Amino acid sequence: MSEEQKTVKAIDGPTRLEYRYSPGRASTRFLRGMEQKKILGQKCVGCGRVYVPPRGACARCGLPTEEEVEVQDTGTIVTFTIVRVPSQNIEIELPYCAASILLDGADIPFTALLRDVPVETVRLGMRVQGVWKPDAELGPSFDNIDHFTALDEPDVPFEKFQEHL
Repeated sequence: MSEEQKTVKAIDGPTRLEYRYSPGRASTRFLRGMEQKKILGQKCVGCGRVYVPPRGACARCGLPTEEEVEVQDTGTIVTFTIVRVPSQNIEIELPYCAASILLDGADIPFTALLRDVPVETVRLGMRVQGVWKPDAELGPSFDNIDHFTALDEPDVPFEKFQEHL
């Protein structure tokens, strides 16, 4: 087989992105809540959807999300990915699970790391809970929840969370 016919399996492309993030009022309140182990979302004045983290406006209605709502650190896995391919910048033992979690009280799922659970047992509808970093390590960051782990609760039926996909 000639060099032109061989499959390229990887490339090195030196890339660096540096940016400064200005959180704004809604995100600042969310991040300050995270410092106190509180997960704060905001409810749309039109449709009532609760956004976590808050965005200041509803993506569906375009209306403000002004009412602050505290949601739980428990939730339901609505989608997930089992990662089996190493990444140069991620130092997590393979395989691991990245799950899309719908927190109890929220209407928008987010992606988080699932740990302490054999990957072959992860499933849609699985109930999970956030594992917080020690108080001494807390700061204004979503990373205060180190990961999620399984709860000993019955799975949520697909029909109960399908609209949140």
